[in-house]
Amino acid sequence: MKEKWLMAEGSWAEAKPKVTTALESGFDCVVVNRENIDRVRELGGIKVACFGAERGDEDILVIGRSSEGDGSVSLPQNLSSSMDIALAKSLQGTKAGYVVIANKRYEQFAVELGRHVDWLLVIGTDWKVIPLENMIAGLQGTDVKIISGVKTSEEAKLALSTLEHGADGVLLETGDLSEIKRVEMAAELSERGRLELIPARVTAVKPVGMGDRVCVDTASMMHLGEGMLIGSQAKGFFLVHSESEESPYVAARPFRVNAGAVHAYIKVGDKTRYLSELKSGDEVTIVSTEGVARVAIVGRAKIEKRPMILIEAEAEGETISTLLQNAETIKLVSPDGTPKSVTELKAGDQVLVRLEEAARHFGMSIEESIVEK
Repeated sequence: MKEKWLMAEGSWAEAKPKVTTALESGFDCVVVNRENIDRVRELGGIKVACFGAERGDEDILVIGRSSEGDGSVSLPQNLSSSMDIALAKSLQGTKAGYVVIANKRYEQFAVELGRHVDWLLVIGTDWKVIPLENMIAGLQGTDVKIISGVKTSEEAKLALSTLEHGADGVLLETGDLSEIKRVEMAAELSERGRLELIPARVTAVKPVGMGDRVCVDTASMMHLGEGMLIGSQAKGFFLVHSESEESPYVAARPFRVNAGAVHAYIKVGDKTRYLSELKSGDEVTIVSTEGVARVAIVGRAKIEKRPMILIEAEAEGETISTLLQNAETIKLVSPDGTPKSVTELKAGDQVLVRLEEAARHFGMSIEESIVEK
């Protein structure tokens, strides 16, 4: 997930409302004066970063400001002799580098410093996209996370969407508490990918007796047309609709997907997991009928014995299947976006599915021949 950092230096009277809003908005880290570290921790659980050259009680030490990183000390001709880089190499524990990208030379320095820190905070002057692209490319293969300095949610959107990967997060500097909320929304939107869903023709619908099925209750509300991708084979997934529709039998539960049998795969980001593995605090992927994907957190996973129904379908020459609870409230999705109950489903109907090109091993995509029936 994209990280959200907030610059909250200054007196505690100035910093406290910013930190409070950052906590409410799910920010990952605040940068504060060292004397405010304990005050932040009293407010809630969030990483605390401080600028300096010596380690203290902070979670993340940030080096480079009032030094080479912001131009207070001239960069050496040979970047390998930089005192900030030497400090980064010698310091133990988690650390971040801070660089103001004043010109091409500082861009090169940022890449070199980034090889020796856990986070790289890059602050632009008159630059927008190209230097960030260069740094992302230059640091490919390293473990460093690039955090782009921004002042508005519009700048955050740009930083988070540069290249296919984008920055790993943003460092917001603002006095506007509303802008903190807007950046949180921009980060959430940047997490939304898009998956191709295609119509599949149902070839079989058959009750198969009792089985253990999983209800996935999330900490997010789902809307009409949203659900999760579930399948018995890793090559194909059905879009199983959330219980966001009212029913004559039960009240709507828009936080829930009655996802199917314990053995089934659920698509989570680029990987898969077994439904039986899910537990409170795990991430899952919610997908809309348009293929727009977003992240949700599992509140609980309920496993209960229920009557099951086998659904088989064919798409692009592939046959896929899944086992779902045999009940009116469990629904797949027609190509026009209409939820259709499995109790009304019949051979010849069309439903939305996702086909995968590669096989899976321990949830990861691999090029391998695997037969699943």
